[in-house]
Amino acid sequence: MKAIILAAGMGTRLAKYTEGLPKCMLNFSGKTLIERQVETLRKAGINDITIVKGYMPDKINIKGVKYYLNEDFADTNMVETLFAAENELNDEILVCYADILYEERIIQKILQSKADIGVTVDDDYWDYWKARMDNYKDDVESLVINNGRIVELGETHCSLDKAKVRYVGLIKFSKKGIEALKKVYHENRKKYYDKNEPWLRSKSFKKAYMTCMLQALINNGYEVEPIIVTRGWMEFDNNEDYEKANSWLEDGSIKRFIKF
Repeated sequence: MKAIILAAGMGTRLAKYTEGLPKCMLNFSGKTLIERQVETLRKAGINDITIVKGYMPDKINIKGVKYYLNEDFADTNMVETLFAAENELNDEILVCYADILYEERIIQKILQSKADIGVTVDDDYWDYWKARMDNYKDDVESLVINNGRIVELGETHCSLDKAKVRYVGLIKFSKKGIEALKKVYHENRKKYYDKNEPWLRSKSFKKAYMTCMLQALINNGYEVEPIIVTRGWMEFDNNEDYEKANSWLEDGSIKRFIKF
C-alpha cells in the first residue's frame, strides 16, 4: 500500500503557532505533525509515501518520500491536492490528512480491511469532542451507516443522531476503488471545474472536500465501507486544539484519547 499525505494547507486557524509554516509543520512534543505521520506509517510497514505540498513547499523536507505540488493550493481544496499526485493513483492507496496524529494500530486496522473504498471512523469520539471544544454540538458532521455501508457523510450542523461516529482523515482505496475514484472525479471535473457554484456540500468543485467526493462515489452506486476504530487519534485544526493537546500532554491526560 502507498500513502499519500495531503499537506498543501496554510493552516490559518493555527496562525498563532504556524506563522511562516505550512500547517503540517506544527511542532508537537518535539516533532512536527508530518514527521510523526511518516514515522507511524513506516512503523506500520508503509514505506511508499508521497507528500503533496502547496503553501511554503520548501519548508517540508522529509527524507525518503516523494513530493508533488498543488500549485493552485490557495484556490482549491483536498480533492485537487490529491489529484496533483494522480501519477501515484495506480495501486492500493491510503489517503491521509496532514493535520492529524494517529496510533499505529489504526493503520494496522486499515491494512486489514478488504474494502475497495474504506473510510476510517471513530465509534467513541464524544469524550474527545467535548474536551476539545466548549460548543461541541456546533462542530459535528453526519456519518450515517446502513447495513455496513456509509450512505451519507459530511453534512454539517446535522442532528447528533446522524453523528454517532466521526470521520477520521484516513481513507483506503483498493486498485478497484482507485479506478472508481478517478472515474467519478474526471466525470465531475469535466462538468463542473470551471463553474463557480456549489458542488454537493462544497463551495465549488474546485474547492471540493474529500467527504463530498466520497458522497459522489456513494451517489454513483459505489460501496463505501466504514473502517471502525475506537479513539487513538487527534486533530489539530485551530489554536485551541493545539493548546489543549499540549496541556493534556503535560498532565498525562492525553492517554484518554491517544497513546502518545
